[in-house]
Amino acid sequence: MLAIRINDMTCGGCAKRVQRAIAAVDAHAQVEVSIVQRLVRISATKPPAALLAAIRDAGYTPEEVTEPAA
Repeated sequence: MLAIRINDMTCGGCAKRVQRAIAAVDAHAQVEVSIVQRLVRISATKPPAALLAAIRDAGYTPEEVTEPAA
C-alpha cells in the first residue's frame, strides 16, 4: 500500500479532488483519506509515480511516506 502525505489537503473538498485525480489514473484503486493526518493510502495497480503526478496535476504537493509495519 502506498502512503502519501499531502500537507496542503486541508478539507473535504481537497480530499474529493485528490480522490478524483487518483481515479482518473486508476479507476479501480482503493483509496483511504485522513484529512486530520493529511494522509492518503492507496492500493492501486498503477505505479506510484503516476499517482503522485496525478495528485500534483490536481494542484497538491504529495510526498510519499513510509509507514511503520502494523
